[in-house]
Amino acid sequence: MAAPIVTIDGPSGSGKGTVSRLLAQRTGWHLLDSGALYRVVAFAGGLERLEPDDSGGHARLAERMNVVFAADPGGNERILLDGREVSAALRSEGAGAGASRVAAWPAVRAALLDRQRAFARPPGLIADGRDMGTVVFPQAALKIFLTASAQERARRRYNQLKEKDSGVSLAALSLEIAERDRRDLTRPVAPLVPAADAIVLDSTAMSAAEVADEVLARGSERSLWP
Repeated sequence: MAAPIVTIDGPSGSGKGTVSRLLAQRTGWHLLDSGALYRVVAFAGGLERLEPDDSGGHARLAERMNVVFAADPGGNERILLDGREVSAALRSEGAGAGASRVAAWPAVRAALLDRQRAFARPPGLIADGRDMGTVVFPQAALKIFLTASAQERARRRYNQLKEKDSGVSLAALSLEIAERDRRDLTRPVAPLVPAADAIVLDSTAMSAAEVADEVLARGSERSLWP
Protein backbone atom coordinates (compact mmCIF):
# COMPACT_ATOMS: atom_id res chain seq x y z
CA MET A 1 0.00 0.00 0.00
CA ALA A 2 1.06 3.62 -0.60
CA ALA A 3 0.90 4.48 3.11
CA PRO A 4 0.49 2.71 6.46
CA ILE A 5 -3.15 2.29 7.51
CA VAL A 6 -4.88 1.85 10.86
CA THR A 7 -8.51 0.73 10.72
CA ILE A 8 -11.04 1.49 13.46
CA ASP A 9 -14.21 -0.57 13.00
CA GLY A 10 -17.20 -1.03 15.27
CA PRO A 11 -20.94 -0.55 15.72
CA SER A 12 -22.81 2.72 16.05
CA GLY A 13 -22.02 4.56 19.30
CA SER A 14 -18.83 2.65 20.03
CA GLY A 15 -16.83 5.88 19.87
CA LYS A 16 -14.85 5.02 16.76
CA GLY A 17 -15.45 8.42 15.12
CA THR A 18 -14.21 10.41 18.10
CA VAL A 19 -11.26 8.09 18.63
CA SER A 20 -10.33 8.23 14.94
CA ARG A 21 -10.33 12.03 14.93
CA LEU A 22 -8.13 12.07 18.04
CA LEU A 23 -5.70 9.65 16.42
CA ALA A 24 -5.54 11.68 13.20
CA GLN A 25 -4.85 14.86 15.18
CA ARG A 26 -2.16 13.28 17.33
CA THR A 27 -0.36 11.46 14.50
CA GLY A 28 -0.84 13.99 11.69
CA TRP A 29 -2.28 11.22 9.51
CA HIS A 30 -5.19 11.56 7.10
CA LEU A 31 -8.69 10.55 8.19
CA LEU A 32 -11.35 8.58 6.34
CA ASP A 33 -14.84 8.74 7.83
CA SER A 34 -16.41 6.03 5.68
CA GLY A 35 -19.75 6.30 7.47
CA ALA A 36 -19.99 9.92 6.32
CA LEU A 37 -19.66 8.77 2.71
CA TYR A 38 -22.69 6.49 3.12
CA ARG A 39 -24.57 9.31 4.86
CA VAL A 40 -23.81 11.55 1.88
CA VAL A 41 -25.16 8.94 -0.55
CA ALA A 42 -28.36 8.53 1.47
CA PHE A 43 -28.80 12.29 1.90
CA ALA A 44 -28.01 13.22 -1.70
CA GLY A 45 -30.31 10.51 -3.05
CA GLY A 46 -33.19 11.64 -0.84
CA LEU A 47 -33.86 10.05 2.56
CA GLU A 48 -37.50 9.57 1.62
CA ARG A 49 -36.61 7.43 -1.42
CA LEU A 50 -34.46 4.70 0.12
CA GLU A 51 -36.08 1.75 -1.62
CA PRO A 52 -34.06 -1.35 -2.58
CA ASP A 53 -35.06 -1.03 -6.23
CA ASP A 54 -33.20 2.30 -6.38
CA SER A 55 -29.84 0.83 -5.38
CA GLY A 56 -28.55 1.34 -8.91
CA GLY A 57 -29.42 5.03 -8.84
CA HIS A 58 -27.68 5.52 -5.51
CA ALA A 59 -24.63 3.62 -6.81
CA ARG A 60 -24.36 5.97 -9.80
CA LEU A 61 -24.68 8.89 -7.41
CA ALA A 62 -21.88 7.46 -5.24
CA GLU A 63 -19.59 7.32 -8.27
CA ARG A 64 -20.10 10.91 -9.45
CA MET A 65 -20.69 12.96 -6.28
CA ASN A 66 -17.99 15.45 -5.28
CA VAL A 67 -17.32 15.11 -1.53
CA VAL A 68 -14.68 17.04 0.40
CA PHE A 69 -13.75 16.48 4.06
CA ALA A 70 -12.32 19.47 5.89
CA ALA A 71 -12.16 20.88 9.42
CA ASP A 72 -13.28 24.13 11.01
CA PRO A 73 -10.94 26.18 13.26
CA GLY A 74 -12.14 24.19 16.27
CA GLY A 75 -11.19 20.86 14.70
CA ASN A 76 -14.77 19.79 13.98
CA GLU A 77 -15.37 17.89 10.76
CA ARG A 78 -16.84 19.77 7.82
CA ILE A 79 -18.30 17.89 4.86
CA LEU A 80 -18.91 19.57 1.50
CA LEU A 81 -21.14 17.97 -1.13
CA ASP A 82 -20.68 19.56 -4.57
CA GLY A 83 -19.38 22.65 -2.79
CA ARG A 84 -22.29 22.87 -0.33
CA GLU A 85 -21.88 22.51 3.44
CA VAL A 86 -23.92 19.48 4.58
CA SER A 87 -22.26 18.63 7.91
CA ALA A 88 -25.26 19.43 10.12
CA ALA A 89 -27.72 17.54 7.92
CA LEU A 90 -25.51 14.46 7.91
CA ARG A 91 -25.40 14.29 11.72
CA SER A 92 -29.15 13.71 11.98
CA GLU A 93 -30.57 10.35 13.07
CA GLY A 94 -32.40 10.16 9.74
CA ALA A 95 -29.15 10.41 7.80
CA GLY A 96 -27.57 7.78 10.06
CA ALA A 97 -30.45 5.37 9.54
CA GLY A 98 -30.33 6.05 5.79
CA ALA A 99 -26.61 5.31 5.71
CA SER A 100 -27.20 1.94 7.36
CA ARG A 101 -29.79 1.10 4.71
CA VAL A 102 -27.79 2.09 1.62
CA ALA A 103 -24.68 0.40 3.09
CA ALA A 104 -26.50 -2.92 2.73
CA TRP A 105 -26.73 -2.47 -1.07
CA PRO A 106 -23.82 -4.24 -2.86
CA ALA A 107 -23.89 -1.80 -5.80
CA VAL A 108 -23.34 1.19 -3.50
CA ARG A 109 -20.56 -0.54 -1.57
CA ALA A 110 -18.80 -1.43 -4.83
CA ALA A 111 -19.14 2.14 -6.11
CA LEU A 112 -17.49 3.55 -2.99
CA LEU A 113 -14.66 1.02 -2.68
CA ASP A 114 -12.07 2.75 -4.91
CA ARG A 115 -13.07 6.16 -3.53
CA GLN A 116 -12.31 4.96 0.01
CA ARG A 117 -9.00 3.35 -0.93
CA ALA A 118 -7.87 6.60 -2.55
CA PHE A 119 -7.72 8.19 0.91
CA ALA A 120 -4.61 6.11 1.71
CA ARG A 121 -1.67 8.45 1.17
CA PRO A 122 1.43 9.46 3.14
CA PRO A 123 2.14 9.85 5.95
CA GLY A 124 -0.68 7.41 6.78
CA LEU A 125 -4.42 6.90 7.13
CA ILE A 126 -6.81 6.38 10.04
CA ALA A 127 -9.85 4.66 8.51
CA ASP A 128 -13.08 4.69 10.51
CA GLY A 129 -15.98 2.44 9.57
CA ARG A 130 -17.57 -0.98 9.77
CA ASP A 131 -15.66 -2.98 7.14
CA MET A 132 -12.36 -1.10 6.93
CA GLY A 133 -10.28 -3.99 8.24
CA THR A 134 -12.23 -6.78 6.58
CA VAL A 135 -12.96 -5.45 3.07
CA VAL A 136 -11.58 -2.00 2.25
CA PHE A 137 -8.08 -2.32 3.77
CA PRO A 138 -7.52 -6.02 4.54
CA GLN A 139 -3.73 -5.49 4.61
CA ALA A 140 -3.84 -2.65 7.16
CA ALA A 141 -0.89 -2.48 9.53
CA LEU A 142 -3.11 -2.27 12.61
CA LYS A 143 -6.80 -3.20 12.92
CA ILE A 144 -8.94 -2.18 15.88
CA PHE A 145 -12.51 -3.33 16.47
CA LEU A 146 -14.09 -0.98 18.98
CA THR A 147 -17.21 -2.00 20.86
CA ALA A 148 -19.26 -1.07 23.93
CA SER A 149 -22.45 -2.26 25.59
CA ALA A 150 -25.71 -1.37 23.81
CA GLN A 151 -26.81 0.64 26.84
CA GLU A 152 -23.63 2.70 26.88
CA ARG A 153 -23.77 3.31 23.13
CA ALA A 154 -27.35 4.57 23.39
CA ARG A 155 -26.39 6.83 26.31
CA ARG A 156 -23.51 8.35 24.37
CA ARG A 157 -25.70 9.07 21.36
CA TYR A 158 -28.37 10.56 23.62
CA ASN A 159 -25.83 12.93 25.20
CA GLN A 160 -24.66 13.98 21.73
CA LEU A 161 -28.17 14.81 20.54
CA LYS A 162 -30.04 16.14 23.56
CA GLU A 163 -28.55 19.64 23.32
CA LYS A 164 -29.57 19.89 19.66
CA ASP A 165 -32.96 18.19 19.90
CA SER A 166 -35.02 18.61 23.06
CA GLY A 167 -37.38 15.86 21.90
CA VAL A 168 -34.75 13.13 21.64
CA SER A 169 -35.65 9.96 23.53
CA LEU A 170 -33.18 7.55 25.08
CA ALA A 171 -35.65 4.68 24.62
CA ALA A 172 -36.11 5.50 20.94
CA LEU A 173 -32.35 5.75 20.43
CA SER A 174 -31.88 2.35 22.07
CA LEU A 175 -34.36 0.82 19.63
CA GLU A 176 -32.72 2.56 16.65
CA ILE A 177 -29.25 1.34 17.65
CA ALA A 178 -30.56 -2.21 18.09
CA GLU A 179 -32.14 -2.10 14.62
CA ARG A 180 -28.99 -0.65 13.07
CA ASP A 181 -26.93 -3.38 14.72
CA ARG A 182 -29.28 -6.00 13.28
CA ARG A 183 -28.93 -4.61 9.75
CA ASP A 184 -25.17 -4.24 9.99
CA LEU A 185 -24.62 -7.72 11.43
CA THR A 186 -26.90 -9.58 9.03
CA ARG A 187 -26.35 -7.81 5.68
CA PRO A 188 -25.12 -10.27 3.04
CA VAL A 189 -22.22 -8.06 1.90
CA ALA A 190 -19.47 -6.94 4.32
CA PRO A 191 -21.33 -7.62 7.58
CA LEU A 192 -20.10 -5.96 10.77
CA VAL A 193 -17.57 -8.44 12.21
CA PRO A 194 -14.02 -8.04 13.56
CA ALA A 195 -11.26 -8.94 11.14
CA ALA A 196 -9.54 -12.18 12.11
CA ASP A 197 -6.39 -10.23 13.05
CA ALA A 198 -8.15 -7.27 14.70
CA ILE A 199 -7.60 -6.20 18.30
CA VAL A 200 -10.99 -5.97 20.01
CA LEU A 201 -11.30 -3.13 22.54
CA ASP A 202 -14.35 -2.73 24.80
CA SER A 203 -14.76 1.01 25.41
CA THR A 204 -17.75 0.75 27.76
CA ALA A 205 -15.73 1.97 30.76
CA MET A 206 -13.13 3.96 28.80
CA SER A 207 -13.03 7.57 27.63
CA ALA A 208 -12.21 8.38 24.01
CA ALA A 209 -8.81 9.71 25.12
CA GLU A 210 -8.05 6.45 26.96
CA VAL A 211 -8.97 4.41 23.88
CA ALA A 212 -6.80 6.64 21.69
CA ASP A 213 -3.88 6.17 24.11
CA GLU A 214 -4.32 2.40 23.89
CA VAL A 215 -4.34 2.46 20.07
CA LEU A 216 -1.30 4.73 20.01
CA ALA A 217 0.53 2.28 22.26
CA ARG A 218 -0.40 -0.61 19.96
CA GLY A 219 0.82 1.37 16.96
CA SER A 220 4.11 2.18 18.67
CA GLU A 221 4.65 -1.53 19.27
CA ARG A 222 4.44 -1.96 15.48
CA SER A 223 6.68 1.06 14.77
CA LEU A 224 3.89 2.96 13.03
CA TRP A 225 4.88 6.16 14.85
CA PRO A 226 7.41 7.16 17.53
